[in-house]
Amino acid sequence: MLNLLKKASAVLLFCLPLGTTASAGGVGDVVKLDILDGGLTSRGTYLGAIRMTLADGWKTYWRAPGEAGIPPQIDWRGSRNVGEVSIIWPAPHVFDQNGIRSVGYKGQMVLPVEITPVNPGQPVRLKGEIDFGVCKDICVPGSFDFDHKLDAAAGPHPAIAAAMAQRPYSAREAGVVSASCRLKPTQDGIQIEAHLTMPPAGDEEVAVIEPGAPELWASETRTRRQGNTLIASSELINASGSTFAVDRSDIRITVLGTKHAVDIRGCAAG
Repeated sequence: MLNLLKKASAVLLFCLPLGTTASAGGVGDVVKLDILDGGLTSRGTYLGAIRMTLADGWKTYWRAPGEAGIPPQIDWRGSRNVGEVSIIWPAPHVFDQNGIRSVGYKGQMVLPVEITPVNPGQPVRLKGEIDFGVCKDICVPGSFDFDHKLDAAAGPHPAIAAAMAQRPYSAREAGVVSASCRLKPTQDGIQIEAHLTMPPAGDEEVAVIEPGAPELWASETRTRRQGNTLIASSELINASGSTFAVDRSDIRITVLGTKHAVDIRGCAAG
């Protein structure tokens, strides 16, 4: 555990250099945030998107950013007529900076959001805050407030359509035959080894394992292929240091390849 704490401290220092502030003013010159309208879907839901446009050379992070990233956190408090909110995550890029791997976006991040209104046919207002991190030579945490009334009459937005087209394939779409996970206790937590029988997603494949519980943290995944099987292993740690159990049905594995990405939900006992 001591080694993990030392590693976490090094990552924190890398992401939050001295003199950096967490206010929006610290990133306002490198990030622009706006809300996009996509109108109503055939199901009667509203479609919108959060778009972050980044200055040249800067990147931001995916929901599972790796060991040196800050995942976007969205607080919807203040919104009106908002029931269920579903975020569609486009396939991210894998970055290697100073020997530390991170997962995210460069240029811009467009997160399509589908909103089921509490009262159908009534206006939907999105109001809240997004916390995030951006990196270039240094990494800076930031925060922006947003307040936007969605336009039900808006037509399809090309940026939203492009982001939705970039979402990972489902396991069925990608031809995943089977997904199993072997779990083994370690001194600090639980080792997980996933065996994914699936066609290659590209010449270089990186798997990201998400434990499915907010209190659990997954170490950087080691990925290798043996014929038709992709093997991904990681160690799961409880942030509190206490013992825990893992529900295989909650595990989410994303395979990022040079051709496409694959989103695998749950795995059987290995």
